[in-house]
Amino acid sequence: MTPQRNTGAGAEAELPEYAGQYRLESCLGSGGMGIVHLARSTSGLRLAVKVVHAQYAWDPEFRGRFRQEVAAARRVSGAFTAPVVDADPEAERPWMATLFIPGPTLSEHVKQNGPMPPAKLRRLMAGLAEALRDIHRVGVVHRDLKPSNVLLAEDGPKVIDFGISRPKDSELRTETGKLIGTPPFMAPEQFRRPREVGPAADIFALGSVLVHAATGRGPFDSDSPYIVAYQVVHDEPDLTGVPENLAPLVLRCLAKEPEDRPTPDELMRELRSVAASYDTQAFIPEQRTSDTPDTPPPRPGVRQEKDAPGTHSRKRTALVAGAFGLLMAGAFASIVLPAEDDSSAPVSTSSQTRPAQFDAWETKPVPAAPSAPQCTYGTGALYCAQSGVVFALDPSGGAVLWRRSITGAGRLVPALSGGLVHVAAADGRRLEALAPASGRTHARRKVSTQGGWAFVGDTLLLTRADGTVTGVDSASGGTRWSKRIPGYSLPSVATFTGDPLAYATSTSDDGASTRINAVDPRTGVVRWEAELKGMLSPVGAQDGFVFLLDLDRTNGDAKAVVRYSPGSGAVRRVALPVPRLAPQAEVRGGVVHLLAAGGALEAVDMKAGKHLWLLETAVARGSVPVSDDRHVYVLAADGRLLAVDARTGRLVGQTRPRLGAGSDRVADNLAAPVLADGIIYAGAPDGTVFAVDGGDPAAW
Repeated sequence: MTPQRNTGAGAEAELPEYAGQYRLESCLGSGGMGIVHLARSTSGLRLAVKVVHAQYAWDPEFRGRFRQEVAAARRVSGAFTAPVVDADPEAERPWMATLFIPGPTLSEHVKQNGPMPPAKLRRLMAGLAEALRDIHRVGVVHRDLKPSNVLLAEDGPKVIDFGISRPKDSELRTETGKLIGTPPFMAPEQFRRPREVGPAADIFALGSVLVHAATGRGPFDSDSPYIVAYQVVHDEPDLTGVPENLAPLVLRCLAKEPEDRPTPDELMRELRSVAASYDTQAFIPEQRTSDTPDTPPPRPGVRQEKDAPGTHSRKRTALVAGAFGLLMAGAFASIVLPAEDDSSAPVSTSSQTRPAQFDAWETKPVPAAPSAPQCTYGTGALYCAQSGVVFALDPSGGAVLWRRSITGAGRLVPALSGGLVHVAAADGRRLEALAPASGRTHARRKVSTQGGWAFVGDTLLLTRADGTVTGVDSASGGTRWSKRIPGYSLPSVATFTGDPLAYATSTSDDGASTRINAVDPRTGVVRWEAELKGMLSPVGAQDGFVFLLDLDRTNGDAKAVVRYSPGSGAVRRVALPVPRLAPQAEVRGGVVHLLAAGGALEAVDMKAGKHLWLLETAVARGSVPVSDDRHVYVLAADGRLLAVDARTGRLVGQTRPRLGAGSDRVADNLAAPVLADGIIYAGAPDGTVFAVDGGDPAAW
């Protein structure tokens, strides 16, 4: 791919092809400090990647400001912002990736459609008040709230661009003589005493934004920013065109003195009294009721014991994979056996059994590591990777059993397969197999960067861009089989804990159908093949069924859950009440649990064919849900572990946040909590691994 070019006035002649590991697909827009690109993560999430202009990359002051922007955006990631996925402020061209949120900005909406009607204005004001409440709760002041920084998503407004925001505890200060902000939406104190700007300045900006939404202009309007600045400080706002029942509240927001403005909570209380028709859910489209019973698909195409898939040409679709099914850039190139490591000895090789009375514990095996440990459980120990270190913990009390330094480890959960602990290097070029008792290296396996891998049982599946899939004995490194899947380029392979098969999928060019091949990982034999309607992504396999999400062809949102029976060819489809952005899902007992970006956690009973419950958690980014008979567990990006009643969808407990301090980097993968013997283990962004009793979430 040749570098993208931008011929716009003042833009850089040549734009980068990658930001970190993310390939930049197209330009979404350009601002004074950087360019925002559309990109996709390894798992298929659509991202908005901000890359700073080259001329600012060498400016220490700008780097400090951008570093602060990343930290602020990470702190406020919630239901009302664009969650941060990954960032590197220290790169040659600093960049930050957030979830892509489809929808116009408020500025674009007003330009295209004119002023908003009163009902939508009330909902906009309520949504922005909620957003500011959450932003201020974590100690951040946005300082540049304006129509172009408000996205109108389906589920409500989202506040974006924290480029000049400032945490209250920040040591970065505005330079003397510099005004930072957008004059028509700045508060008087931003002109008079910019070093003392607090949360009330965002309330002033909210008032200005509402006037713009109601009239298409600001409350202080002039072609000259200097005149606007004078008007903001000295003149009364022009509220002509603002609905009469909202004008008094907007006027309070535009008070000259910060202490005279309402708080976000006061705004929401007063908005509820403005009109009985006030509806906080009005941004959400009408609910869909297209639940259908089991019906045979139009073309089930089930074939048994076939040696190779068919030959239809298809393109890859993104998958939400289960445990050990994460796909990364990398494909099999060579295997080197054995490779003994003598750089570190095990701390301990003994493991204790769980005591009758379990006591919650937490530990920080790598004190200085600025990332969350990624953990898995097996053979009586907890195995974790974190910032170049792999370690094993005693699950009963958190004692370190052994610890190893491995360059680049920590971006993926270690995999237990063939009696070994497998760790992926961050550069995607190496898999390292460790002895579980000591952590010593058993094998190093080189891989190329043009494919992917997944573990299932005692087999490592490696894929290449030409469609070749290779099954490797994960213990010995010997090749069991290798074949090219006709019609597939870079096959997507999903595997799920407890299921013996691997599922290769591809979607037709028009997104109307998805082809699935169920492959025996030990032999390469295709056990069955089917072609189903829709753009489908597998999320689980249990009790003879395969469970999939039906994705919208245009934006990738999940709109329904599908259950497929390979034996009969029957399909059951249950529509979600609202399309969900970038959901992660798991299956237990025929119930699919989904957590969408923005915090919607819901349960769909595919046996009964109905939606069970929905809980708005306000977790902007979370892990794949994990469940037992009583609870559904989710790990949030701030290190909180949430427990939800599996029957009712009620939040029954959560741990404290463990966000950590001083880290500007955000992991692109959140490891799911680990459930073993009734105990929940999780890794937090502050580097902590902790364990709590899953039977008593209220005591967390």
